[in-house]
Amino acid sequence: MKAYIWKRILQLIPILMGISVLTFLLLYLSPGDPAQKKLAAMETVIEQDVLDEMREEMGLNRPFIEQYMSWAAGILHGDFGTSYKDNTPVAKKLFHALGKTVILAFFAIFLTLVIAIPVGIYTAVRHGRAADYLIRFFSFIGNSVPGFLFSVLLMYLFCIRVKWFPVIAKGSIRGLFLPVLALALPRISSFIRQIRAIVLEQLGKDYVHGQRCRGVKERYVLFKNVLHNSMISIITLLGLSIGGLMGGSVVIETIFGWQGIGKLVMDSITARDYPVIQGFVVIMAVIYVTVNLLTDISYRYLDPRVERNW
Repeated sequence: MKAYIWKRILQLIPILMGISVLTFLLLYLSPGDPAQKKLAAMETVIEQDVLDEMREEMGLNRPFIEQYMSWAAGILHGDFGTSYKDNTPVAKKLFHALGKTVILAFFAIFLTLVIAIPVGIYTAVRHGRAADYLIRFFSFIGNSVPGFLFSVLLMYLFCIRVKWFPVIAKGSIRGLFLPVLALALPRISSFIRQIRAIVLEQLGKDYVHGQRCRGVKERYVLFKNVLHNSMISIITLLGLSIGGLMGGSVVIETIFGWQGIGKLVMDSITARDYPVIQGFVVIMAVIYVTVNLLTDISYRYLDPRVERNW
């Protein structure tokens, strides 16, 4: 187990290095002069001698390799540089916003699992009946509607019509409700359909027919065996969803004004605040590979047979 974990960690190092090089290269080749943008953000009169001095101070006159190595060394020490927009440390801005996004993603995942798992199991058990068709119909619609449209509809209904929640989320519990709901609804619909398919596959296996023939209670078969054997697939869905939530909440956070990392990176793209964009890509890459690693490790605890393939 330890050998597998260390092996996977070593395999992730070149992946992260490749992502960091590509990220730095793309922004290095992007149009515009970072020194000029930084001076403009500082409201400094842009003269040639001042511009040359700023370029020298930022290290923009050095070769690409030197610039990249300096930037990468700073990241390894927790220094993501300073923002062009307000000259504050990028790490401080990113991790403050990341905490807000983690809160949003946690409650969205919690709501998704609480609703999707029992409903998905119920539709599989009621396969081919009216309840199954009705739930599948609504889940299909929910899975087809994009998150931004859910956001607009929820905002119109609960913020404008009945005025239960604020239009702009300000970090309070009431402000958190609608962004969580908008983020969770498409995933609930998707999870219901996929969990239904996973459970249906398990219900058709021989061990289920054998237990039913021996008179084992249906509830025991369903929750003790079928659900347990379905957990690996459900954990896979969860792992993919966590990564998607962390990086895909940009639109939701922007619509509701939730000051998470998605809102921060959108503002940074508009302002061409390159250090923040670079730091965002690196952090998201680390989160994705970490979630995938933890997902793979969880397989071992759910099914010891997986160890044979390691």
